[in-house]
Amino acid sequence: MGKKSKKWQRSDGMVYSTNPEEYDREVSEDSDDQPSIPPQFQKLYVSLDRKQRGGKSVTLVEGFQGSDLELADLGKTLKQHCGVGGSVKDGLILIQGDQRKKTLAYLENQGFQVKSKGGR
Repeated sequence: MGKKSKKWQRSDGMVYSTNPEEYDREVSEDSDDQPSIPPQFQKLYVSLDRKQRGGKSVTLVEGFQGSDLELADLGKTLKQHCGVGGSVKDGLILIQGDQRKKTLAYLENQGFQVKSKGGR
């Protein structure tokens, strides 16, 4: 039995393409020059969610229209204002615990149109 060639295992994983459309697409994805929508024209919804969280409650803020960076900044300031943790995922801001009143008040002060969603 001879030694098998393992050339494919030695490759560094680089793939080269001669397709010029591939390069144009990458550049257009990175450019995020769309103007942001002012807060007074955005309607945000604040709700309480307990689903698939081990019984722990989370305040959700949804409906934000803007870049991911602006969403992350808003999430950071909301977490600091409420004094709790949280995260930003899939266009939603998750704030740990029942922080609906604080979140509603803060967003209204920032000029957003805010509605509470759900009961209680």
